[in-house]
Amino acid sequence: MPAAGPPRHTLRCAAHEFGLTGLLLFLVVTAMRWLLAPDSPTAIGNPDLAPAVLGALIGVLLTSLILSPSGRYSGGHLNPAVTVALWLLGAFPGRAVLPYVAAQAAGSLAGTALGGLVWGATARHAPVAYAVVGPAPAWDAAAVLAAEAGAVAAVTLMLGAFLGRPSSRPLLPYAVGLATALIIASLGPRSGGSANPARQLGPALLSGNTTHLWIYLLAPVIGAFIGGGIWHMLAAPAHRARTRHALRYARDTDSD
Repeated sequence: MPAAGPPRHTLRCAAHEFGLTGLLLFLVVTAMRWLLAPDSPTAIGNPDLAPAVLGALIGVLLTSLILSPSGRYSGGHLNPAVTVALWLLGAFPGRAVLPYVAAQAAGSLAGTALGGLVWGATARHAPVAYAVVGPAPAWDAAAVLAAEAGAVAAVTLMLGAFLGRPSSRPLLPYAVGLATALIIASLGPRSGGSANPARQLGPALLSGNTTHLWIYLLAPVIGAFIGGGIWHMLAAPAHRARTRHALRYARDTDSD
């Protein structure tokens, strides 16, 4: 299990999370620079199509990062809410949560800054603005919080379902990429479709657009706790049933 070893191993894993999250944010800034900036030859003029294209691209990139050697080494979380969710599901050690979250936050800032440095003023100013996301005008804070938390709660339940079946675990990186693509495509034009505190931290701070930052930092963690709580409520009866079955099998074996 990633980060389950001694403290030095945890720090090495966290360093990989820093690099992976930094690379993800750099690629997000890059994608938005070339897909949304008016001076880009590959800009998508259709505002309804842009979130779907961006979601598909980010989903593929995220899956690739999770499957990379660095992603396999650290577990490829790239999202503080995923780290918290895996801890709540019992699949990640609690002592490694803070190092991972700190590394992901630092990677967010570093990757976003690198994107602004490489792509210049076009990436730093609107409409790209360091790839910061925001809600639609009609969406208030409560609606954004509910949508972002609900998305992560659903992802947490998905993680629990895949981790609960060892045979399905190799498919988990693809499921995470697909879920991310769907969140961006469906919620991007509405709540912002971040579902990842690290996705918004660097862009919001560097662009100065911090009005809704607290929602994008808090809602995914709330969603992880909601999803983790639901999963344990659903998993507890199944666990008790398996335990009763094992005990009956042991009694029957002893009687024979």
